[in-house]
Amino acid sequence: MMLNDIKPAIGAKKRKKRVGCGESSGHGKTSGKGHKGQKARSGGSIRIGFEGGQMPLIRRIPKRGFNNKRFHIQYAPVNLSSIEGITEEIIDENLLRKLGLVKGRVDGIKILGKGEISRAYVFKVHAVSTSAKEKIEKVGGKIELIQ
Repeated sequence: MMLNDIKPAIGAKKRKKRVGCGESSGHGKTSGKGHKGQKARSGGSIRIGFEGGQMPLIRRIPKRGFNNKRFHIQYAPVNLSSIEGITEEIIDENLLRKLGLVKGRVDGIKILGKGEISRAYVFKVHAVSTSAKEKIEKVGGKIELIQ
């Protein structure tokens, strides 16, 4: 078998539908949009869930239950492997943001135990995993949890 003999599977390559290319093409004149009406217009489409002015189903159904998601604390995870090369003694949120390890809006920072560290650091963070805590304390580091 040679490279020039290779062909795609049957049905794998489909030609693009060319609309508005003459009446005999089968997609000419109205370009498959039918005659007049909202769907034939440019930009004419209705939003998802719109039922022609009738009260939408999502608003008709009673809402029940409680969702705890809005009270969920979202931590920015930082692994020990990414901290290994840092020369600073104190690791806090400002330093991690400056180094680009934490981005965006988060409620706190959590140190995770993937990787190893060889230096003793002082961590001022919101949460630490059990494996990370063991590794930090093994090399003589300290953890100061922020509330």
